Amino acid sequence: MNAFNNGFVRNLVSLVLVLLGHTSAFQVNNRKAVTSASATALSMAPRFDSASQSWYPSDPEKEGPAAGYGIIGSLYRAGPVPVIQRVFNPDKYEQAVLKYMAQEGVNRVEAQGNMDAYLENPQDWAYQKMCEKNKGAPKKDYANANMDPKQIILSTLWAGVVVVFFYDLVTGVAEGRYGKADGTDLLHGNLW
Repeated sequence: MNAFNNGFVRNLVSLVLVLLGHTSAFQVNNRKAVTSASATALSMAPRFDSASQSWYPSDPEKEGPAAGYGIIGSLYRAGPVPVIQRVFNPDKYEQAVLKYMAQEGVNRVEAQGNMDAYLENPQDWAYQKMCEKNKGAPKKDYANANMDPKQIILSTLWAGVVVVFFYDLVTGVAEGRYGKADGTDLLHGNLW
């Protein structure tokens, strides 16, 4: 009877281990699931040319600058900082977008939204990405950030108020409206 119990117990333990090994609830799974959309995105990802140390789009129509949004889109989504970067460092901005597309397997608009958010506030962007990865926080949609029609109207009106205020300030200082009444102005060193 002891031989039966030992063989039976051994077979039972082996069966349980085999079943647990094939059950995904008890396995550590570090592999990310690859969907057909992400597999397609990865096959169409920009490529790195080691000779020129630059990223190039595989399909310029779908991955090039024309596939994304323009400078005004960056202004609405993330403010003036990414716009300044796009104007003064267009090649660096383009390389950052292509690299993000290749590494994350995303489309052009999503990569641009993430780069604009990064340029606007790198610490907050990095913290959000860490929370998404480690804590399971919902993924923030930087591609459509601040693109609600109501938000676009409010941002445009606010920008108009700021432009009018600074225009009046600059022209008023230049004309002497905000200087002393004796004919001197702020541009000639008369602050008080």
